[in-house]
Amino acid sequence: MEFTLLWAALTGVAGLWIGVRFWAHGEMDSLFDNLLLAAGVGLLGGRVTAMVAQGLNPVTNLGDLIIVRGGVSTVTATVLAVATLYLSTGREIRALDMAAPAALLGLAGWHLGCLWRGACLGTASNLPWAWSGAGSDITRHPVEIYAALGMALGALVVNRLPMHTGIRSGTALALASGVRLGTEPFRLSITGGPVEWYAVGVVLGVAAAAFSAGRQRKRT
Repeated sequence: MEFTLLWAALTGVAGLWIGVRFWAHGEMDSLFDNLLLAAGVGLLGGRVTAMVAQGLNPVTNLGDLIIVRGGVSTVTATVLAVATLYLSTGREIRALDMAAPAALLGLAGWHLGCLWRGACLGTASNLPWAWSGAGSDITRHPVEIYAALGMALGALVVNRLPMHTGIRSGTALALASGVRLGTEPFRLSITGGPVEWYAVGVVLGVAAAAFSAGRQRKRT
């Protein structure tokens, strides 16, 4: 693994740790470990999916598994990470709610890790905060910084929501998907990215949060 990618991953881990340290309130001592496990399973599954889509055999090309820069399926990674977290925390939706702010902060750290990798920039821009890459005079959107800020703000918002079953986790899914959907146009991409899946994530997250809020109102 290249060291710049390792530092980027550690920045994401630091985000998870900070989120758990300040927002979990000691209610789940193993939450940090569960989040790390979920992130690892999601990343591995997303990488394998991307390799298969590119025509690479993960079994005969084991070395390519760690080349995350070669692509990771965001959809697969998200589904596997959420499923792993759900199972590892005793299949409690409330545990997902508790983990939601820290998960968003971890995503913010991962995107901020672009500073280590030199991979923050997207499409060309003349905005005052745009900057150019090494050896280039073209200034570009710091799209990964946009995503990091969006995820961090999302974590703050989700942390202020009541701890009702499903409201936090649904909102977190909607916000994370919305941040990726909103920043996708500023990324350098031939295919335009999986914007349809991000839109689906927004809809599912909003629906889950609304359903949970409605059910909570009926109980009270």
